[in-house]
Amino acid sequence: MTINSPRLSFRPLTEADFADVIELGNKVHGENYLTPENLADYFQRGQTENGRNLHWLAFSDDKLAGIRLTFAPGKWDIDKYCTPSAWPFAAEELCYFKCSAVDHEVQGGGIGKSLLMHSIVEAQGAGCKGGLAHIWRQSPNNSAFEYFSRCGGELIADHGKRWLQSSLDDGYYCPVCDGDCYCTAAEMLLRF
Repeated sequence: MTINSPRLSFRPLTEADFADVIELGNKVHGENYLTPENLADYFQRGQTENGRNLHWLAFSDDKLAGIRLTFAPGKWDIDKYCTPSAWPFAAEELCYFKCSAVDHEVQGGGIGKSLLMHSIVEAQGAGCKGGLAHIWRQSPNNSAFEYFSRCGGELIADHGKRWLQSSLDDGYYCPVCDGDCYCTAAEMLLRF
């Protein structure tokens, strides 16, 4: 008996991928999590001064299976959901892991971790010593927190209602809260 495994490939995000990335991101995180407008902004934030692209995509048999959006140092905002005094590195030495999504059909095969590793290699090439993320605590079975912890992420703090303004002002529809989002974000840091 022959078992056919999917053929996986990885490459940086390009503007030609936007429609597929938006579709997969919204399928996993909820409607209007990614839009043409915010993805165009995010794309620019993932480009470093030395020409590196921190955004990565995974394909399973040539179909988009996973995305990792990562912002370069100096291209992400330190807001009220950040605790810089607890970080071991200055913000200029940190990338920001904005978004990760893996299609439900192929989860559990290491795609998320592989995407993270691709982004880390590029971030290290840009001088980063670590990466910060706000991890969705209400993901199914708290899988996002478990995944990021297994990859070495350290909990800095929990922040309630992290995406509420996005749901009120930007049309983000949380699939867990059935509309306005009251989910908690785990501020986590991953050292490289």
